Amino acid sequence: MNPLNTIKINICFIFYFFCFAAIAACQKSELESNEVKKEGDPMVPRIDFVEMDIEQPHEDDTAVIWYDDFSTEKLYMEQRGGIDKNMKYGVSGGSADFGFNAGDVTGRGDRKVAFGDFPNSSNTVRSEESFDDIYWRIYVKHELGWRGAPAKVSRATSIVASDWSQAMILHLWSSGDRDNVSLDPASGVKGQADTIITKKYNDFDNLIWLGNMSSEFELTSTKESGYWIPVEVRAKLNTPGNSDGVMELWIDGRLEVVNTELNFRGSYIEHGINAVFLESYWNSGAIKKQGRWFDNFVISTQPIGPVVTSANPKLYKTPYGGAGELSEWVVELASDSEGEDIVFQSEELGIIEKVEINTNSGSFVGSLTGKSSLELGQIYYVRVRQSNTYGNWSEWSRWHQPFKVKG
Repeated sequence: MNPLNTIKINICFIFYFFCFAAIAACQKSELESNEVKKEGDPMVPRIDFVEMDIEQPHEDDTAVIWYDDFSTEKLYMEQRGGIDKNMKYGVSGGSADFGFNAGDVTGRGDRKVAFGDFPNSSNTVRSEESFDDIYWRIYVKHELGWRGAPAKVSRATSIVASDWSQAMILHLWSSGDRDNVSLDPASGVKGQADTIITKKYNDFDNLIWLGNMSSEFELTSTKESGYWIPVEVRAKLNTPGNSDGVMELWIDGRLEVVNTELNFRGSYIEHGINAVFLESYWNSGAIKKQGRWFDNFVISTQPIGPVVTSANPKLYKTPYGGAGELSEWVVELASDSEGEDIVFQSEELGIIEKVEINTNSGSFVGSLTGKSSLELGQIYYVRVRQSNTYGNWSEWSRWHQPFKVKG
């Protein structure tokens, strides 16, 4: 063979070898890329909210001191910030905007309710009464992707004079820089005396701190952002002369904090608990612009619990997040917060992110086997999971979003 032809053949062979190698490398890279996509998981979803019954019991319950679903403006003792009609628990109404702009210490909203024996306020509700034991509840939602722990959420207090000196306070606020929240009780009365020792509002130099207790639930964590969470607090004054005052905190239907041995007021009896404040305050300044909303605000002399629904309620899932797109999702209901009695299991629900709980969407099981609706007056908890277009399923959410069927 002509040596020149041999050289040409070798050059062609080398050229085609590198071409095939390049093609193979591209195909391998594409396969690996597809494999990465196939391995991508959906985010663990939540139920954002459950559609409420049109009539909530708080509207005409004689135990209720205050109720605001933020569908319209109500007259508070003091208030700041408006109603956000684009964000609400449910399908109508609105919520109070308590969000922050980057660097804000004071957020966009607050509300102050005066009631009972609050001194010198023209906007006091049930002003002929005195209250030693109250509950208050709010639904809280942090924008998906929320980061950071703003200091203040809410408080109940006993204001005793026009200078706003205080007999007691029960704070609900963040636990330092952690995402947990805590109850932090304080007294404005020394020991078992009946003399007020505070001279002004938030008189930290004279307040007696009774012991901070933190929740396990991380209310301001990123993983708990993007859906509505019920938060309920109880404050009960001590019997004069005894240390039997009570503070309790429920988050998402679970008791997180309890102390039954508090000396809130010594022997002081001239004023009871007479104000509840909703607050947005970030001591060190907000780390970025982000949304925070409060809704379905209730103050009562009796336990409040979650929103009330029909016996075949509609559940709304949080929008899909994660690799790929939503393919299917499923939901289960239980009559307890640990899922010991699962009472409903849905079919695969496709890409529509809401479902009505009935025999068309799933099966009633456990203690509700053979039924076609949920039991009247019962509280239920929800868990949910979802799959993506790569065929991957998320983990189940924890049991959350309690609701009570109208009785």
